[in-house]
Amino acid sequence: MSSDSAITAETAQRPRLRIPAHIGMIMDGNGRWAKARGKLRTEGHIEGVKALRNLVELCINYGVANLTVFSFSSENWTRPRDEIAFIFNLLRRFVASDLQKLIRNNVKVRIIGSRTGLEPSLTRLIDDVEAKTATNTGLTLIVAFNYGGKAEITDATRLIAREVAAGRLNPDDITEATVERALYTHGIPDPDLIIRTSGEQRISNFLLWQAAYSEFVFVDEYWPDFDEASFLRVLETFSLRDRRYGGIEAKTP
Repeated sequence: MSSDSAITAETAQRPRLRIPAHIGMIMDGNGRWAKARGKLRTEGHIEGVKALRNLVELCINYGVANLTVFSFSSENWTRPRDEIAFIFNLLRRFVASDLQKLIRNNVKVRIIGSRTGLEPSLTRLIDDVEAKTATNTGLTLIVAFNYGGKAEITDATRLIAREVAAGRLNPDDITEATVERALYTHGIPDPDLIIRTSGEQRISNFLLWQAAYSEFVFVDEYWPDFDEASFLRVLETFSLRDRRYGGIEAKTP
């Protein structure tokens, strides 16, 4: 479903801003941030986690209802083994140190992506985080982990095919809503806004179905440098967009 429910940011004290109901964030540039400063790539990932904490707080403070972050793609397995191990350990440390804070801030965490091939300890960690935050009603933080948009659509197609083969679904009854219910993101509104840091201007297999009518904003800052000033600048850009969803007149929030 396409979300056109961006709301006016009274709490943001910027009455002209429109706050997206759902933001997707491609957190890009940790390695280049580190290289530009003569640091190890792992130091860039550490700073990237700090930037993520900051973004979660910003979304809470500005009234964003849903935030999806692209934390580890299915293509990232081609990276060096030691870097992958470091990223996974960083995820574990992030959960250990931040879970109680997320619970206190009423944040619901949902992890999307394939769990096939993940270490059992990592799968248990994911299940634990989702279970402990399941009843929270504030910001929904969706973490795309071991995620790829093409894989998601393929999995959805496979699920629908099984329903047809079992006689529970008539092929003529398949609609866009049928596909949406089979996606990892079922029940979550499509993103109003997708941001990518580091100056790259591509979607990189992120939320391919869901981004059909998203607004895209590409910023030059590497992810560790993305701060509140960057966030506000993006919101101002989004607020000026004329969102027509394929029609002629813009839809108002």
